Formats: sequence, structure tokens, C-alpha cells
Amino acid sequence: MTDAHAAQGLPSDAQLAVIVPMFNEAATVAELLERLIAVPLRMQIVVVDDGSTDGSRDIVARFAQAHREVELVCHEANRGKGAAVRTGIARARGAYTIIQDADLEYDPDDLVRLVETAEREKASVVYGSRIRGGMPFSYRSFYWGGRLVSLVASVLYWQRITDEPTCYKLFRTELLQSLPLREEGFGFCAEATALVCRRGHRIVEVPIRYQPRSVEEGKKIRWTDGLRAIWILLRHRFGERRSPRADEGKHA
Repeated sequence: MTDAHAAQGLPSDAQLAVIVPMFNEAATVAELLERLIAVPLRMQIVVVDDGSTDGSRDIVARFAQAHREVELVCHEANRGKGAAVRTGIARARGAYTIIQDADLEYDPDDLVRLVETAEREKASVVYGSRIRGGMPFSYRSFYWGGRLVSLVASVLYWQRITDEPTCYKLFRTELLQSLPLREEGFGFCAEATALVCRRGHRIVEVPIRYQPRSVEEGKKIRWTDGLRAIWILLRHRFGERRSPRADEGKHA
């Protein structure tokens, strides 16, 4: 892992750390960063390049040189979304931390609503729900698969979750950094949900906007990731009896 640029002079009172796991997103990452920088929040933006080969890294490096809130960290080989997210979490310095995919499916303007909800509700965990926002999905299988994962999570952990697979998961940074996260791929989402629920945190949801893209446009998640998400939720509910607090402060 290398640092292409470490942010200098980042405000110590940043409201939000935005973790952007990135793999071959040269077509969208510049627009994403422009939109993130325009959001009226004090932010730290950590882009973790997970072995891109399409020039994405060079684009972000230019932004990092020009904007002190942008930081680029590089994996020399592709290790998976979960690994990229964990790298970013370790560097987070905002009061809250959220994951932002680099593909523009999620609207950065919604970040203000998530932070405001967390502060107003005094919530440690806030999810942005595409379902509550009435948003379309690119494939019916993704919609129903997500609803199934959400139902399983709600039943297993006594929550009312409509959109568990959402990328927009906001956490208090100290909570997120204390979770013993181990998943390398897309299973990070279900793992984080299971761990915060086992700690007794209520998940608050707010409606968000969503612009789905197709597999042809670069969407990487597969139906097998939904099956793994359900397995992870079941495993943490029934298969791991040790309290997650025993691993506080440790990261795989």
C-alpha cells in the first residue's frame, strides 16, 4: 500500500470522513470528486485506489494536489471493496464516516441529510434508503435481492431496515473504527450491519436518491454477493457467540 498524497492541513473538526473505494472508475471519479467538494460540509475525502489500471489513480492524484480535503491511498493490487474500505476507515478523522462508491449511483447532495439526521436523532448509525426514496433499480433481481437481504437483517436483528445493501451507511467514526471488520469484498455491508446490531445500535433510515447503472456500464456486484450477505448475517447472529466487543479496536 502506498500514499500518493496525504492531505495537508485538514481541519481537525471535520464533520464527515467520506471513504471512496475505487477500482477502474476513470469515467466517473472526476465528476464525483467535484460534487463531493461542493457539498457544504467540513469533509475529509479518502479515495482508496484498489489496483486500478485505467488511469483513475492519476485523476485522483491531481485532485489531491489541488484540494487539501482529498487524500489518495493506493493498493498495488486489487484486494476487494471490503479491504479498500478498511484502509479508508483506518484514516478517517471526521466525527462521522460514510462510504461513497465512485460510480455516481449515489448523490453526494444527500450527505447533508444523513449528517443532519444523525445529529438530530443522536444516532450512531444512519442508512440512506433507496426504497424510502422510491428510486428505480437497473434490474428487478437487484431490487428483490436487496429486499430479501433487508428482510433477513430486520428479522434476525429486530430492526426495521428497508435497504440493507445501500452504499450510504453513515456511522460515528469511533464506532466504525472499533468494529472487527474482516470481509474483503462486498460482504462488508452485511458484516457492518450485523456488528452494529449486535452492539445494540438502532439503525435510522432516511430516503435518498439513486441513479442505477447497468452491468454494461460497469456495475460489479453479482447475485452471489446477495447470498453471501445473507450468510454473513446468519453467521454473526448464530455462529459467532463471542461478543464483538472482545475485538474492539482490532482490524483484520
